[in-house]
Amino acid sequence: MYCPNCGGADQNVDSFCRTCGNFLPDFDALQKKKTTPQQHLTANTVLTVMTAAVSATLAIMLYATFLGKDDTPFLIYITAGFLTAMFFWQVQVIWRSVLLRKALPERRDAAKEPGGMGEFRAPEANKLLSEADADAFIPPSVTDETTRRLAEKLPRRSTKTKN
Repeated sequence: MYCPNCGGADQNVDSFCRTCGNFLPDFDALQKKKTTPQQHLTANTVLTVMTAAVSATLAIMLYATFLGKDDTPFLIYITAGFLTAMFFWQVQVIWRSVLLRKALPERRDAAKEPGGMGEFRAPEANKLLSEADADAFIPPSVTDETTRRLAEKLPRRSTKTKN
């Protein structure tokens, strides 16, 4: 493995670089379980349906309990109105989710076509990389050693010119 910070070759995974001290994680272990867009849509649709059902039920209960009574506070009607608006908003979100679910297979098919945006697969890309060649090691240049002096404070030169 090469260090992404300094380019040092032949490094161990899940350790620190021997050249610069940068931590080198195991990228294969970091890959999480992939969640497909269809799974996200399903979860969002279920939650949206539940929210719509609860808001509609609460609005109906408020209207049934307080509608037409003389001593009903105005805030009850405002709350019932907001719950009704929330219900219609969730219905609109459900409709857009259904349309998006229909469009996903079309986009997936378009991605497989030549020139389409296909998925990037890391294992296939790793097969294309060549193994590290220890014989082609290039030692650090002279400038790598001289940059340490940049941290030193050098005396300032006078900007006045002599006449």
